[in-house]
Parts: sequence; structure tokens; C-alpha cells
Amino acid sequence: MYWKQYVIIFLIVGAAGCELAKPPSSGVLGQILQKKTLVVLTLNSPTTYYERQEEWVGFEHDLAVEFAEYLGVRAQFEVYDSISEILEAMDQGKGDIAAAGLIRTRKRGKKYLFGPDYYAAQQQVVCHRSSKTPRKPSDLLDFQLSVIKDSSYEERLDELKQLMPDLTWTSAAGVSTEFLLEKVSNKELECIVADSNIVLVNRRYYPELLVAFDLTEEQPLAWIIKPGGTDLHEELSRWFQQFEVNGYLSALAEHYYSHLENFDYVDIRTFHKRITTRLPKLLPYFQDAAEQHELPWKLLAAQAYQESHWEENAVSPTKVRGIMMLTEKTAKQMGVRNRTDPVQSIMGGAKYFSEMLERVPPEVEGVDRFWFALAAYNVGMGHIYDARKLAKRLGKDPNQWQNMKMVLPLLSQRKYFKTLKHGYARGYEPVIYVQKIREFHDILLSFDSIFI
Repeated sequence: MYWKQYVIIFLIVGAAGCELAKPPSSGVLGQILQKKTLVVLTLNSPTTYYERQEEWVGFEHDLAVEFAEYLGVRAQFEVYDSISEILEAMDQGKGDIAAAGLIRTRKRGKKYLFGPDYYAAQQQVVCHRSSKTPRKPSDLLDFQLSVIKDSSYEERLDELKQLMPDLTWTSAAGVSTEFLLEKVSNKELECIVADSNIVLVNRRYYPELLVAFDLTEEQPLAWIIKPGGTDLHEELSRWFQQFEVNGYLSALAEHYYSHLENFDYVDIRTFHKRITTRLPKLLPYFQDAAEQHELPWKLLAAQAYQESHWEENAVSPTKVRGIMMLTEKTAKQMGVRNRTDPVQSIMGGAKYFSEMLERVPPEVEGVDRFWFALAAYNVGMGHIYDARKLAKRLGKDPNQWQNMKMVLPLLSQRKYFKTLKHGYARGYEPVIYVQKIREFHDILLSFDSIFI
């Protein structure tokens, strides 16, 4: 089965749906095609480029790989420690593009050639949850504020200083925003400024972080193009337009960000604790069951946490029981005699999850197969089939989870469910169910060091 090797990265071969124009023989684009390499300057961070399960992934990574494949070259990633180092390297012509979550600001726009906008983020003031926090820009006068040197954050603070001359801050050179967020989480810094997408990802790992307020409206993120690379800019714009029109850009954003939007501080903080207190005992059971049924064990463990919080004797009001919260009927079908026995429950749940995967239509590809199967585990495969039919009626691709998330809740509306075979369903529940599992799974993936 192709999902045996579970890979998070989002790869679409030839996704742009258009071909490269007549290859140029000169200019920056011509040089890239001649050397068959696109040099990409980036940061090693969870929003850009990082290693997960022996694979390089990240929003910027995946987007750059897609563009390189369109050009017919390979993407060569050069990693720097800070935005200022990347900008300096671009000034020196060391990269073809800089793909590092760069905000297109007025100041930068006067100096650099930017590609198309691909995402938007707000600058946010972030402090520790247990501390007193500012509520508006003028409150910053009473706080110790830290930001990355020569960043878009510092550019924004320079603007505010024109209105508040007493505003001060500390500029940190040669470090990342993620580094400063960790410092805030450890109470080593009082408050910092960070982009909302970076906060969105990192608050799962540092649940004590609190967004005090937004410092800006949404600002566009875009790549910086090598000096003199107008030909590269034109080709990038041509490719990007089709990539966006085809829905691949929104699918990429859905993959990396959408499941993180609803943050539950208490739930995430408790999960972090239980990774070290409850999971070690259950770890071999998850690993054995996952291996037998060709599943990623951390995904299985994340599902189990959503089901029972890893409580062996968990019982719901509807009388489902155990680690995997199996019904009597499902337990019997999966050969589980004692639902509160963790070994039997986990093995039975893994078997049922695997069967759901087998029943997901082959047109559903990649990691979306997991989300469809998990939704079916929660609400039943019949309702998933109904939702696919409804998606088609509504002109949406029934093979993409980002569309199913919008369609499934409609199964609770009479004008829709009365026309479908399996009728009414609380379709919002599987959407939340999958969202939470994805969040727990992402956190588990960051805890590799404790699973030896």
C-alpha cells in the first residue's frame, strides 16, 4: 500500500498545469536552466524548511520544489540563521530566490524585486500567558520588547516611534523568531513581535505563549528575486498564477496551517504533560498495532488521545469504551473481547482505521486519505460517501479534504441530507475530530527525542 511510508510533504508533480515558455539562453532564468539548479535561500524553521521523519518539508520548501519542478531543475536549499543574513546574501547574488516567510514591506519593496504574494500574516505582540500583557501600542512603553534586528518588525516599530518617541526595544541579531518565542515561553524575555503564521505553528510547542494584540493589519508574504532577475520574475508570476487558480496554493496552506486555527490552551498544555506521563506505557502497543496495519504510529496515538485522552477505562455517554472508544458492534467485528484492555483496544482501533483507509476511494490521494479515513472512523463511511456526492453537486472537488471540511457540516441541514442515502449527520463533528488529531499528531512529531 502506498501509504505504508507515511510522508507529510505535499508534492504535486506538474501541478501548475502549464509548460515553461521557450527556454531563455541568457539572464538569471537562463543561468538557472543551464546549471539545472534553483538556489533557494531559507531558514530552518517549522514555517519554512525543516526535517520531519527523514524528509525535508515546510510551506516554503514545498512551494519552491514545485516551482523548480516546473522549471525542470532541482531546488538547492541554502539555510541561514536569520532574515538579515538572507537579505545580505541576496544582495551579494548568492541565491536565485529567498523563500523564508518574508513580509513585503514598503521599505523592502524599494530595494528588492518581490515575486507574487502567496500568503498573508499580521505582526503580533506575544508575551507569556502568566504575565501582565499590553493591550495596545501605547502600553508597550511599559514593557521590555525584543525583536529581530533589521526585520519587518523593527520597521513597524520605527514607524510607531514617530508617534511615540519614548518607545524602545532590544534588537536581537543572528537569531530566529522561533528562538525568541522560546525565550518568552521560558520567561527569559517579556514580550516580542512575531508574524501570526509563526505564532500559529509554535504555540502548539509553547502553549504558554499569548498573543497580546495585533501590531499590524495583514501583510503579504512573497519571495525575493535575485538582483536583475526580471526574466525569472516573469516566469515565476506565470507559473504562480496557474498554481493559484488550480487550487494548489490553498491546498498547501490548508495542509500546513488550517488545522491549527482553533487553539485550546488547556487541552494542548495537558497533552504536553500526558506525552511524558501516559504515553510511555502505551507506546509499544501503538507501535505494534501500527506496524501490523501499516499505519504511522504517531497518527494512531494522536487519534487515540482525541478519543480517550489515553485513559484505558474511558467511557462515553453513548457507552463506547477504552483507549480507542470502540462501540460494542465495532469491537466484536474487530475481534476485541475486552474494550478496556489497552492492547486489544489499540489493535482493534488500528484494524478499524486500516479498514476505513481501504474503503477511501482511490481518487483521494496523499495524506488526504488519512483525513478521509479518520472522518469515516468518527461519522461512518456512508456519510463520507454522501458528502462526496454533495461536493460534486456543489461543484467542489470531492477528493480534497479542504473541500470536505466545508461540505460535511451541510449534512445536518435538511435541504441537503434529505436528498442523500444516509440522511442526517452531525457533519461538523468529523471536521473538528480530524482537526484535533492533526494538531496532536504535529506535536507528537516534535517529540522525537523522548522516543528512543
